Amino acid sequence: MTSVVILDYGSGNLRSAERAVARTGVDVTVTSDLQAAAAADGLFVPGVGAYAACMAGIEELGAGPVIAERVAAGKPVLGVCVGMQILFDSGVEHGVETKGLGLLPGVVSKLDAARIPHMGWNTVDIPDESLVLKGLPAEVRFYFVHSYAASDLEGLRQAGGKVTTASHDRPFAAAVELGSLTATQFHPEKSADAGYALLRNWVAGL
Repeated sequence: MTSVVILDYGSGNLRSAERAVARTGVDVTVTSDLQAAAAADGLFVPGVGAYAACMAGIEELGAGPVIAERVAAGKPVLGVCVGMQILFDSGVEHGVETKGLGLLPGVVSKLDAARIPHMGWNTVDIPDESLVLKGLPAEVRFYFVHSYAASDLEGLRQAGGKVTTASHDRPFAAAVELGSLTATQFHPEKSADAGYALLRNWVAGL
């Protein structure tokens, strides 16, 4: 059976992620075991809260090289919310820049919007070449809860990324697909049928 590990590094809504992924019919394990994370068919990297705190958890566990090695080897990784953000070069919160994993180009910074956080359902604009959002209708809605995001859309595209966008006063990266790496700013596990469709597509690619 296809195996997915949800990485437990002290951050993330692990049980709701576990239930959502298990619904696709795969074998799901929530663990901090890096050998299991390296060996699984798919690795799900969650994340909630502050960028610096999530990176500290990743570093304390020693998970960064495992995630990077999976991506380099073409083995699927899915980062969600702050689990997406830490894949970028760095993140800036309250004027402090924290180094990320450097697997996606750019800096995660505060949303340039009148109302923060960006919370609730929002439509997304899906590129034609997207694999994880294939088959979903135009202007499909996903559930977001965040105050920071990656906004250098052109940099991501120049790196070869398939970029799904959303807008909260200004556009930002709602999802990125680059090689074996998939990342979503929204929460698939909280996004009802649309989130299930994304997870099903991701699992189908494992």
